[in-house]
Amino acid sequence: MFRTILLVVIITMGLQEASLMAQSDQQESLWKTLSMITYKKEYDEFLGFKIDKPVFSDKIHALNGKEVTVKGFIIPVEGYKSHKEFIFSAFPYSMCFFCGGAGPESVMEVESLDPVEYTTESITITGILKVNKDDVNKLMYALTDAKLVKK
Repeated sequence: MFRTILLVVIITMGLQEASLMAQSDQQESLWKTLSMITYKKEYDEFLGFKIDKPVFSDKIHALNGKEVTVKGFIIPVEGYKSHKEFIFSAFPYSMCFFCGGAGPESVMEVESLDPVEYTTESITITGILKVNKDDVNKLMYALTDAKLVKK
């Protein structure tokens, strides 16, 4: 009887660990999917010159408007405090797009339902992914109705 209970506990723990590992892989693979873009030169009337416009893959289009979960880092834009609007990056602040260490596909604008406290550690958030292909004054990706996933 004890062996059966022990076996059930071990199997359950293994399934929970496998589920957590799958969630982690899914969160990290989202950034990989978001990097599946190419660019085309297109004249911008407002700016008066050609710009690189993103061309999103079918996988990215399939995620547009869907709820996603992503792990990353808060990039402070208005001080080191809690914010409902912030930039989220696949990489830490020292390696982020704005610091020259990555491409524009590695960051997203976030609008959260509740303020998220700044930390230098990675966090996980969930929300609705929005793809931006037209507004050059905004990032290519936004996450709306975002919520911090409790650890």
